[in-house]
Amino acid sequence: QVQLVESGGGTVQAGDSLRLSCAASGRTASRAPLSWFRQAPGKEREFVAFISGSGSTTFYADSVKGRFTISRDNSNNTVYLQMNSPRPDDSADYYCASGAAITSGTVGRESKYEYWGQGIQVTVSS
Repeated sequence: QVQLVESGGGTVQAGDSLRLSCAASGRTASRAPLSWFRQAPGKEREFVAFISGSGSTTFYADSVKGRFTISRDNSNNTVYLQMNSPRPDDSADYYCASGAAITSGTVGRESKYEYWGQGIQVTVSS
């Protein structure tokens, strides 16, 4: 069993920066592939970014590419999402999710993720 806990959310001005953290615990938490998703009010949840277990491979949704950076510190089982130049349309509840079988071809498929965090709210004001 893996537990994921997000932190670092809140309200930020457009153009400022915010860093989200996802702390993983549990027997198989270390080096599990992990992604960030988000869900805005009235919209479906969408993929944001993925990082492999080693951290050597990352993928981003086109909407955040060049602005957000996903990284991980496996020494403390934490994955980060650095949000630079956020925009009001980045406002959403952000979730981290992990799954041992996630590959580059399945990063956007929610059904492939075994564990989800409870989500954290990010509001970007204009």
